Amino acid sequence: MSEVAEAPGITISENAAKRIAGLAQQEGNPNLMLRVSVSGGGCSGFQYGFDFADSVNDDDRTFHRDSVTVVIDEISLELLQGSEIDFVEDLIGSYFEIKNPNASSSCGCGSSFSI
Repeated sequence: MSEVAEAPGITISENAAKRIAGLAQQEGNPNLMLRVSVSGGGCSGFQYGFDFADSVNDDDRTFHRDSVTVVIDEISLELLQGSEIDFVEDLIGSYFEIKNPNASSSCGCGSSFSI
């Protein structure tokens, strides 16, 4: 496990940090971390996954902003290098968004991409 604060390659926006902190507080555990993963599937080949974690695995990297931590496994991190994790609130709803410069295309839902 390696800890990196605002590591080159992954940025956590202020909005995302606030939302992660708020959700952790709602769950009654301010130490919860947001786990971001990439798996095969979705309409474009790969899809993003978001979940809460209360532990860090040996193959995880941790990224920090303010009081929150984002956990990404090393394999997913290879596909996410240079990305920004953001939280968006607009007319269609509110959601975490990955701004991934490695994605050559993404589907309309924004949860899947191809390289």
